[in-house]
Amino acid sequence: MPGFDALVRGIAIAGGVLLIALATMVVVSVTLRSDLIGAAGVPGDFELVQMATAIAAFCFLPYCQLRRGNIFVDTFTLKLPLRWQRAIDALWDIVYALVMALIAWRLAAGALAAFASGENTMVLQLPSYLPIALCAVLAALVSLTSFVSASRLVRARA
Repeated sequence: MPGFDALVRGIAIAGGVLLIALATMVVVSVTLRSDLIGAAGVPGDFELVQMATAIAAFCFLPYCQLRRGNIFVDTFTLKLPLRWQRAIDALWDIVYALVMALIAWRLAAGALAAFASGENTMVLQLPSYLPIALCAVLAALVSLTSFVSASRLVRARA
């Protein structure tokens, strides 16, 4: 699935670009507040940091899963045949997929509740449901990616 891998990689790159933009905004905001300039910082900078950090974190998770970059302990399975190791890893990938599906579902429910209540951020008055909904979609992508990685492990030849 080269197209799927490219999509996941592109989303991870977008998360990196988002963090670079966020870091730039923080530097600008702090510089503006310095004694040298004495102006107000970027309005709502803390709101943007909160939202963008959550979104960026969810952008990285699918790529991390696809590259098998999550931490796992294989102390007790190292002596098993490779086929068994892959089967156990695939099982845990499925468990992770189910947990991320649960998280995606609850994030979607939270986004719907925030939308229904008309909740906005305090300073910028941005709709609160947007970053929550985006994180729900990204969590669903993590779940899908985990199922893909599990299927790849099962289909892999020793």
